[in-house]
Amino acid sequence: MNYFSSDFTLGILGGGQLGKMLLYETRKYDIRTIVLDPSADAPCRIACNNFEQGSLMDFDTVYNFGKKADVLTYEIELVNVKALEQLEKEGVKVFPSSKTLRTIQNKATQKLFYVDHEIPTAPFTRFAYTSEILPAMEHEALSFPFVWKSTQFGYDGMGVKVIRKAEDLNELPNVECIAEHMIPFKNELAVIVSRNVSGEVKTYPVVEMEFHPEANQVEYVICPARIDESVAQKAQEIALKVSNAIEHVGLLAVEMFQTEDDHILVNEVAPRPHNSGHYSIEASYTNQFEQHLRAILDLPLGKTNSKLAGIMVNLVGAEGHFGDVVYENIEDIMKMDGVTPHIYGKRETRPFRKMGHVTIIHEEVAEARKIAQKVKETINVISKNN
Repeated sequence: MNYFSSDFTLGILGGGQLGKMLLYETRKYDIRTIVLDPSADAPCRIACNNFEQGSLMDFDTVYNFGKKADVLTYEIELVNVKALEQLEKEGVKVFPSSKTLRTIQNKATQKLFYVDHEIPTAPFTRFAYTSEILPAMEHEALSFPFVWKSTQFGYDGMGVKVIRKAEDLNELPNVECIAEHMIPFKNELAVIVSRNVSGEVKTYPVVEMEFHPEANQVEYVICPARIDESVAQKAQEIALKVSNAIEHVGLLAVEMFQTEDDHILVNEVAPRPHNSGHYSIEASYTNQFEQHLRAILDLPLGKTNSKLAGIMVNLVGAEGHFGDVVYENIEDIMKMDGVTPHIYGKRETRPFRKMGHVTIIHEEVAEARKIAQKVKETINVISKNN
């Protein structure tokens, strides 16, 4: 099929920053795109050929939108899976498939999938409601501390909480959830696996992630990860095992824990471009967004090696700030060599909302990390009225 400068149409479900960065690549190749998102102000609205506003969880909205596309992909997992299944039955190509999304969309289903396929993961207990946890603890089926996770609708640190005492459960929603054992770990790692329709597979280097202690959001992504080669090899092998089991098409970001004794445990996965791959825009031969496009269109996969060490710093809304956004001191970081800001196009900030990211590239990862720290301390995402 001729994808370039033609009537071929790629549909994207979700119009956020991941979709916007994917559209950089469709523009490069002159591929026609349509986007569906619930927000009229979605970042994708300015870069696609046609933008539609509507719910991603409504069957009819997703189905009717999908019928206009030759290939359909998504930048967020909160999508009506039944609509995707019906579209596939009627010949629309959906990548990653509805089967992949159904496996991943519910965290309990995802964890059970790991158990069934002998993929190492932290022990857990599944509950129909949060209110069932305390009775279970009274019968010694669970003990403090543990990690509570909502099985659905969690993102960017939402729907996850460390529970150290009974009172920590009080403010949680009474929803289906899992209680996961707290794992002592050295590092949080991630590997992105790309797979095209024909089955060609490539992995990106292992990255290391540093998280904000309160918001449970990634603050820094460091590539290459500062770990032993043997640990990196183990992480790559486990990421490939997950990818082979799920049989996805597109990108699969596999988030993992490196334990104190250097075992690798899978935390969770995302079947799309991912925060852990943003460094690749400046640092890699083929960035993750172009690679996703190549994979879902069954084009040859690009080289995944890094040209230089790369670090990504998340730009999130400062605490106490709501309203029209101001990127304070952005000119100062733009004076630094190897520093590139990416602004997502969200006009209003709020505490911990992802508003952009900054990539730092350098010959030495240690020096890149120092510059990243300076960037983090310099730029502030605030509001006009504060």
